[in-house]
Amino acid sequence: MTPRNSRSDSPPNLSRQRVILAGIRLPRQALSEVEEHLEELRRLTETAGGVVVGTFVQDRPRPDPATVLGKGKVEEIGRASGSLRAGLLIFDDDLSPAQARNLEHSLEIPVLDRAGLILDIFAVRARSREAKVQVELAQLRYLLPRLTRRWTHLERQAGGIGVRGVGETQLETDRRLIQQRIARLVSQLDQIGRERTQRRKRRKETTQVALVGYTNAGKSTLLNRLTGAAAFVEDRLFATLDPLVRQGREAWDRFLFIDTVGFIRKLPPQLVASFRSTLEEAREADVLLHVVDVSHPSFEDQMKTTRRVLEEMGLDEKPVLAVFNKADRMGSRQEMDQAARVDPEAVFVSAARGEGLEELKNRLEALAAEETVVGLAAVSPSAGPVIARIHALSRVLGSRLVDGKLQIRYRANRKDAAALTRLIQQEREA
Repeated sequence: MTPRNSRSDSPPNLSRQRVILAGIRLPRQALSEVEEHLEELRRLTETAGGVVVGTFVQDRPRPDPATVLGKGKVEEIGRASGSLRAGLLIFDDDLSPAQARNLEHSLEIPVLDRAGLILDIFAVRARSREAKVQVELAQLRYLLPRLTRRWTHLERQAGGIGVRGVGETQLETDRRLIQQRIARLVSQLDQIGRERTQRRKRRKETTQVALVGYTNAGKSTLLNRLTGAAAFVEDRLFATLDPLVRQGREAWDRFLFIDTVGFIRKLPPQLVASFRSTLEEAREADVLLHVVDVSHPSFEDQMKTTRRVLEEMGLDEKPVLAVFNKADRMGSRQEMDQAARVDPEAVFVSAARGEGLEELKNRLEALAAEETVVGLAAVSPSAGPVIARIHALSRVLGSRLVDGKLQIRYRANRKDAAALTRLIQQEREA
């Protein structure tokens, strides 16, 4: 049976690729929540270059093991895909390889899930060597259990959403070759991570501040405002992908700001694993700025998503200051008061207009002062393990030899500073 979208051997024009979205509504799940998730999926699809021509939601007590959706809904989508001239179905939740294969067989068009769509967007947006390696690694991990299905998918949909980047090069590979490629990419990421560690060691006096948050919250706009950088800004999900490190300008010159990739609901686990090295920048930061689009109707859910990812990354113990961005878009003082109750310590700003930045600076300086300690250690030059530990747990600001002792001036967070104090005391008593 010939797929509908294989009338031409040339790749489809992505600006006109017609897509159907589908999702399910489980018991006790509000319809508004499902609709919001599908609206986000629509924006993701548009970011990837598709045009949404139809959306389907089915109420179910539980996902169908074979197709997630029921048989009747699958048939309804099949009829609609023909009349709407749709060439792709994107499902809002993760699909097992078997479920995707069954849906493709029934619908006669390619099927993609949210994870595959996000990976496709990342493949297009990756610019740096590190981001490209991370995306390829994530795609291969996603591809591996779907290898049999993806071969036919790629043959009939070359160049379409969900098959760009690494996809076109994998038609003649087998599982063993993919696993070997994954091993090489992991090795490359380890090397890149070591290079990043060396660059971080060269950052001395400045306080490091990482900007984290949901995608499209305005992190890059805030970075540009505070540093004079020219980070790419666009009203689309995942407009920027690569981390960017810039020194603050003028009143902000004591800070080093680090922009990170935005988070999103149902972030593919392959992507979380692959992007750990990028988020190492946030791990080394003294303070995290959690940038929130407070004008978004579901900003509280987006905050929860960000906190969950930070927890998965082991970053939840870092000092965090919530920055409620886009406050200029809020309709009334009452809305701001309601938002303030979500996090009374949050700072309201408008990065686009430059409003609220003075309060942000004062709060950031106070938080940085509370969370970091500058210490001076005097140790024997032969105490190699102790000296190595000081370098590992702190940012060394300078060292010199005085009366036979190596004096090391360092800055560390309070927890690590306390550990170093105990270690140095033990070395003195030894």
